[in-house]
Amino acid sequence: MSVRRASLTRNTTETQIRARLVLDGHGRYSVSTGIRFLDHMLELFARHGGFDLELEAKGDLDVDQHHTVEDVGLVLGEALRQALGNKKGINRAGYFVMPMDETLGLAAIDLSGRPYLVLKSSINTPRVGDLQTELLEDFFQAFATGARANVHLKVAYGRSSHHAVEALFKAFARALRYACSRDARLRRQLPSTKGLL
Repeated sequence: MSVRRASLTRNTTETQIRARLVLDGHGRYSVSTGIRFLDHMLELFARHGGFDLELEAKGDLDVDQHHTVEDVGLVLGEALRQALGNKKGINRAGYFVMPMDETLGLAAIDLSGRPYLVLKSSINTPRVGDLQTELLEDFFQAFATGARANVHLKVAYGRSSHHAVEALFKAFARALRYACSRDARLRRQLPSTKGLL
């Protein structure tokens, strides 16, 4: 089967982003967004998803982090949708439950063609590392929009905000890895009775 990949460039007055995503990769990454904790989460995304990711973002961080975080999510989602191609043979949906010490993160994803995000989290610290935590919802909403996917994420419990964000990203990556995976028995079929995703 062919390797699924996509390259995207997004240039606005607020951000300039270049991304290359290989779905059938080896977990290799080169990421630079100007927000080090976001870089770390995207590195986890690549490693746990088994994706190869090159992403460079330059944004108006002197204003604040919002434009950069949101646009990175959008570009990543669009790259995923482009790399999936016609979606024939994919599992389409995936879920994962990720423990991280005292924290439990859950993710469920459906590459349905319909963007929707549900994020349930009790993270109440304003920042984890240098990342504004309120922007997590903006990142995942933008990803869901770009990928045209249902994305449901939850921190079931935990004490550490760092662990909560990390468990979410790891669960997200592993759920997405399964959803993107191809089933050789169904390689000619679209995983929908509607005939459209």
